[in-house]
Amino acid sequence: MIDFLRRKRRERLDAPTPDGIPCMARHPAGAGRWRMGRVRTGPGGARWVPRRGEPVPLPGGRATGVRVPSVKEGISINPGSRIVACTYGTGTAGETIEIAVMPLDLRELLEAVPQAGSDTDTP
Repeated sequence: MIDFLRRKRRERLDAPTPDGIPCMARHPAGAGRWRMGRVRTGPGGARWVPRRGEPVPLPGGRATGVRVPSVKEGISINPGSRIVACTYGTGTAGETIEIAVMPLDLRELLEAVPQAGSDTDTP
């Protein structure tokens, strides 16, 4: 039994870690359910990849605000998380998404989806 536990531990430690930022997202913002997934970055920009379903590309994504979850939201997601409201798309047809991450992952998410009005969008 001890050998089995040691082997399982070794396999778990040797397994590669998943890419991306673990999060929960609600798409469109303010409607629907919170779904588990990851925000991944790449040459095509950031995208949210739900655990089940099709990935949602975030072209031109911008974070418009950061807040703590309400009491009602804290039941569905971790109450210690931070919710980042984002807009993406172009023109007046822009869409919204809310992404909940833990405070330690917030900086990494804001690097992937920069805040609106920041000077990083000028070359």
